[in-house]
Amino acid sequence: MNLKLIYIVFLGSVFGCFAQNDTLHNPYFKSYDDKITTSVYYLDTSNSFQIGFDSEGKKKYLALTPNRREQLGVSLSYQFADISFGFSPKFFSQNKDNSDSKLFSFNTRFYYKKWMQSFTFINQKGFYVSEENIQAAFPRMRTTKIGGSTSYIFNDKFSYKTLVNQNEWQTKSSGSFIPSFSFYYTNLNLNDVPNSSNGDFYVFSVAPSYFYNFVISDRFLIGSGIALGAGINDIDKVTSALLQLDFNFKLAYNTDHLFAFASLNTVSFVQNGDAEARLNDNISTLKFSIGYRFDPPNKVKEIYEKVNQKTGL
Repeated sequence: MNLKLIYIVFLGSVFGCFAQNDTLHNPYFKSYDDKITTSVYYLDTSNSFQIGFDSEGKKKYLALTPNRREQLGVSLSYQFADISFGFSPKFFSQNKDNSDSKLFSFNTRFYYKKWMQSFTFINQKGFYVSEENIQAAFPRMRTTKIGGSTSYIFNDKFSYKTLVNQNEWQTKSSGSFIPSFSFYYTNLNLNDVPNSSNGDFYVFSVAPSYFYNFVISDRFLIGSGIALGAGINDIDKVTSALLQLDFNFKLAYNTDHLFAFASLNTVSFVQNGDAEARLNDNISTLKFSIGYRFDPPNKVKEIYEKVNQKTGL
């Protein structure tokens, strides 16, 4: 198969229906949950690492860079479901020499009133390991990451969904303080010998953050957010302190039907330099998307209402 990258997003959940009633009549943002939203997008995403260690009294660093996969995809969302599927065309420069590289990424968010729960799963195969000007390919190296964050949105006037998708649109500028607790588990395996050993890494962190949607006009806005926190990192049962730095930026255009946006998101964990073994962890995503909204067919509405009634929401 030519599909080298699968990226599936299921944003929201049945819990999203609880929050829906609060947003439909909020004068600071508009909800489009009652519309079917379709879009096409370009995505560049990766999870890179930096391993630090002491050698002959000097600090050395190895950069682990995945064979990054550029992707084209399509997305379809209605009410609490947002599903995307993508593939990696050969004509992208990053994909030409990465025939054995693989990336599977799954993300989901659940909303309940002011609470938001995110979940992330990333499985990557194929890395380049470099130190200064020396680089070596590890085509069978694989990393698996699973985790997420629990956040609380203080300001009812702020639409976080405007930042992460186009199911809402901020109509008046607003921001919010959003503290979050994050947990991630990462497994790293060189896969270079039959009995290759695994490395297990655990991250726990608490990060206060602030997000703001600046409405330029009825059609344009800039959304941004930054988080700075601290936590602990456990590498094969060796614990040390770490810092967390997150950054989000979005430039968006919107009408009730047509929309487009460009977004950049990074999550970085930087370990204490005094640790004997250090692992710096970065997740980055660059996305360009254009889409269209329309009213759902009556049959789709009927199916949704039946599901909604049976679940008691």
